[in-house]
Amino acid sequence: MRNDTASANDILNKRPDKIPAVNIIGAGLAGLSAALALARSGISCRLVSPMPSERAQSVMAEGGINAALDTMGENDTAAGHFNDTMNGGVYLADPDAVWALCSNAPETVRMLLALGAALSTENGRPVLRSFGGQKKKRTAYARSSTGKILMTALTDAVRRYEAEGLVQRYSHHRLHSLNIRNGECFGARVLDLHRRVLSDMKGSVILASGGMNGLFPGMTTGSVLNTGDAAALAFVSGAELANPEMIQYHPTTFPISGKRCLVSEAARGEGGRLFIMRNNARWYFMEEKYPELGNLMPRDVVSREIELVRNDKECSGQVCLDMTALDRAVWESRLSDLREECIRYLGRDPAAVPLEVSPGIHYFMGGINVDKAHRTSIARLYAAGECACQYHGANRLGGNSMLGAVFGGQTAAKTAASEIIPDNAGEEEIAGGEELEIMQPAGVPDKAAELLREALGIFRSGEKLESAVQKMQELIDNENDALQRNRMILGKAVLLGALNRKESRGAHTRTDYPERDDAHYRKTTIAVFDGKEIAVSFRDIQSERGEAE
Repeated sequence: MRNDTASANDILNKRPDKIPAVNIIGAGLAGLSAALALARSGISCRLVSPMPSERAQSVMAEGGINAALDTMGENDTAAGHFNDTMNGGVYLADPDAVWALCSNAPETVRMLLALGAALSTENGRPVLRSFGGQKKKRTAYARSSTGKILMTALTDAVRRYEAEGLVQRYSHHRLHSLNIRNGECFGARVLDLHRRVLSDMKGSVILASGGMNGLFPGMTTGSVLNTGDAAALAFVSGAELANPEMIQYHPTTFPISGKRCLVSEAARGEGGRLFIMRNNARWYFMEEKYPELGNLMPRDVVSREIELVRNDKECSGQVCLDMTALDRAVWESRLSDLREECIRYLGRDPAAVPLEVSPGIHYFMGGINVDKAHRTSIARLYAAGECACQYHGANRLGGNSMLGAVFGGQTAAKTAASEIIPDNAGEEEIAGGEELEIMQPAGVPDKAAELLREALGIFRSGEKLESAVQKMQELIDNENDALQRNRMILGKAVLLGALNRKESRGAHTRTDYPERDDAHYRKTTIAVFDGKEIAVSFRDIQSERGEAE
């Protein structure tokens, strides 16, 4: 990783005739935040996405955004937020980056409020709710539609700069390739999905393209549009991956057509309780096993416990989430949209009957490796949001994803602004035509998906992982489609990360290595592709701040 080469002010003071544009791939929370930060600095950008912001996965985010605003009289602090985040991530995140995230969280939320985000307030101050893995109420929210509210505010703010010409929006465009030469990024080639035309967009690139849902078709709560193709492309182009094996299973989901539907952690934050039948009686197992936090333990813990009780011979039936005791006022003011979703997609009213739930893939803590300024290992290529590995370590706390996306997008934009190449500007259309493949499957081929699903569950074993690695390579060798080949190479990197991490930590549980091994694996998994082979190593976590308290 490199030092800043210039400041944004230095570039702006020179006032070149045409300030080079920064290319942002993705128009969700991270992409919009990056665009807003650049535009406010007077730097133009292109916002590239297959769909408009209104259809980004960020709109689907439900529960809330964390910040130690301390509006509930609990003496909450940024240090407390930092400690909970580091502990929840089992000390695998960069402490310096996490401290930047947590210490800036209150200002980040105040910025969103200033943009008009209609978060729940009382006497002009945000109301905060409890969320898993946190000892204080610090999650600001808007019922269970927080993502939609934040996206609306950011979209409106960015549109003002679109009108001024500082933000150029390219909806219905897909990243085709990256222009990388000698370890530096000089732009992106994008495909117009309507006109079937390719364009070369010069300038630095910020990837804000979401998680790797395409590796697990039908198993994730996220948008099927978040295929992971941008991360796969960056990886095969030489960018490092970090902690790819850290995949979060959200404990409370149910199946719908083509994906999983999330029952927000807000339901448990407001008093929802998990149980399973044992000896003909309800067993509220989380409350018995974890009396301090109960149903609000970190997501990796709750998901593992659900799997364990489902396989307990004394238990029968499915795990259920009981919300029938919640007050009518809670449903009307805080969870009305969640109730509507359950009725629409499941045909059951959660206020009247418990819901059968099971874990589903919800978030990818690992991704493109970035430093605390959101630089990747390739010069002038940056990453933010779920496609990047940064703030969450081995397990993400609920409420930190939206915070990480907004703050990460801002940080990536500031770094990109400081490293702009003044003479690297412009956009040029190049040959398109009927040969361009417009419609692509949203996920890896069925055989590859089956390998990943079987080997990368909540509980993993070296035997299954090793077999999956070998079989995945056979599929890669026989695949002629470049897009699917890239996806499977990315999938192999995830498998190798899990195979090489011979311990259990956070979201990664090995049945053959059930203990945590700080001496050997309190380190970042690094995967690198040289064009032929994937090399996996472990890198020490460097920090100026030190450990959580």
